[in-house]
Amino acid sequence: MFTTRPELVGTHGMVASTHWLASGAGMAVLEDGGNAFDAAVAAGFVLQVVEPHLNGPGGEVPVVFAAAGETSPRVLCGQGVAPAGATTAHYRGLGLDLVPGSGLLAATVPGAWDGWLTLLRDYGTKTLRDVLGHAIGYARDGFPVLERVSFTVSTVADLFREHWAPSAELWLPGGKPPVAGSRFRNPALADTWERLLAAAEAAGSDREAQIEAARRAWSQGFVAARVDEFCRTAFRDDSGADHAGVLTGEDMATWEASYEDAVTVEFGRWTVAKPGAWTQGPVLLQQLLLLEGFADRLAYADGAPTAETVHLAVECAKLAFADREAWYGDGEVPLDVLLSREYADARRALVTGEASLDLRPGSPLGAPPLLPAHVRRGPVAPDGEQGGALGEPTVSRTGSVKGDTVHVDVVDRWGNLVSATPSGGWLQSSPAIPSLGFCLGSRAQMFWLDEGLPNSLAPNKRPRITLSPSLALRDGLPSMAFGTPGGDQQDQWQLGFWLAHTTGGMNLQAAIDSPMWHTNAFPSSFYPRSWTPGEVVVESRFAGADELRERGHVVVDAGPWALGRMSAVARDARDGLLRAAANPRGGQGYAVGR
Repeated sequence: MFTTRPELVGTHGMVASTHWLASGAGMAVLEDGGNAFDAAVAAGFVLQVVEPHLNGPGGEVPVVFAAAGETSPRVLCGQGVAPAGATTAHYRGLGLDLVPGSGLLAATVPGAWDGWLTLLRDYGTKTLRDVLGHAIGYARDGFPVLERVSFTVSTVADLFREHWAPSAELWLPGGKPPVAGSRFRNPALADTWERLLAAAEAAGSDREAQIEAARRAWSQGFVAARVDEFCRTAFRDDSGADHAGVLTGEDMATWEASYEDAVTVEFGRWTVAKPGAWTQGPVLLQQLLLLEGFADRLAYADGAPTAETVHLAVECAKLAFADREAWYGDGEVPLDVLLSREYADARRALVTGEASLDLRPGSPLGAPPLLPAHVRRGPVAPDGEQGGALGEPTVSRTGSVKGDTVHVDVVDRWGNLVSATPSGGWLQSSPAIPSLGFCLGSRAQMFWLDEGLPNSLAPNKRPRITLSPSLALRDGLPSMAFGTPGGDQQDQWQLGFWLAHTTGGMNLQAAIDSPMWHTNAFPSSFYPRSWTPGEVVVESRFAGADELRERGHVVVDAGPWALGRMSAVARDARDGLLRAAANPRGGQGYAVGR
């Protein structure tokens, strides 16, 4: 089949990400003797500068990785928790039924800085200056503005002018949005990072001591103090009212990134590893378990899935995501049952040749599933394009990209594999903090304000996020890292990539290029939590749309190249060859390596 780019093959190292400048920075670190962890951290910081509408320093990062010589994948949690003052009673007392998708009430503890530095300390080899210098350079000296950045700022320009003056000062130079292709600078962010570096290097020459000092300067020093002060001011959010935040410096001082074992399921020679149910990650595993029983009906022809393949994938996705809504959260989640083949067998019996229009969570514990009142009332129609504050700027119901998140995968010559999906701190979803040069995240919008649910709002609890990096082992050896931005669609587009690669037999680039699809037939994770039963969005290069309609699906044509921002890297344990590929959609993601 035709591929937009070659699959890269080499022996030294590979970096694939959603922006060419981040991939280049990661590769520069590999060329300088760094390992995959050093390169991922460097790329992650550059992404905060060059894709500010998709992630930022005030956001979060989950990472799934395998260190060379180890066969058990691990997860780094760089997702901060809800502040101590984030109680259901407080939000209900403000007259809210949902956590706003923007503004200060939606902020959790920023997790990206501590997450990246923890990974660098424990698995990297480079100093903080080595990995942060590329990002400081782009913030200080400028970077080329993406068309999507210009469009996003234009969309919220009136909000900035009327309600978020600090954001207007940063993102509307001369009173106008930055022009696509022009050079944009963020000196306040460069100053913040330089000040953190100064704190690090004042601790002496020891690499780990420097990193620890920089972590403290963030969570217990000037950054936390400024965040605390800023959150006491009320700003407009998408509830239509002005609210102050509840995040404090004490919240930041008492949280730190952590490690846990990855959740894994074996599929023949493959083992797929995901973060736990505080993310949506296990839904990919549930979909694969459900599709296991349809293996003889899944097929690809000329690089594209058959209509039956998409139908079965969509119906299995509906079941898996319904379980996500009912059972996933930061707490005791019955993953041993949800990821059992016995449970999958029972759920698979619900899949027929026709599209289901119902939300059908299962009962893994034998008790009825608990759903929020907002969901029990029935589907909420999408609001269409928003002109005010945006929560998660994901993919519209027509498939057009309003933004989303970022992703980076790295493999090195020693066999280290890293997959990370940084997000949050989007320039359009929270007012900028003037002296820091960035804004806070809005991930708390994913909590429910109903009591007693797995994902109910509570202090010191992680929201159930959509961020979902992936890693796969082949014959027990770490082999591939992959992922994509895209909110609720992440584990659907990853499923399409996985099926194209493993069922369709395509290489990494061909699998990424293969026509993508997703369904919106379950509640969105983002304010205002809409969904459309039966809806399937497909790329027009997929030839089976009419057959899907005959089966009862509501098919939306997204255009030929619209869905997904996949990237992937791999290592063949037999010969040590490294491979990489990146998404051509949008002309922004790139893989580099040698």
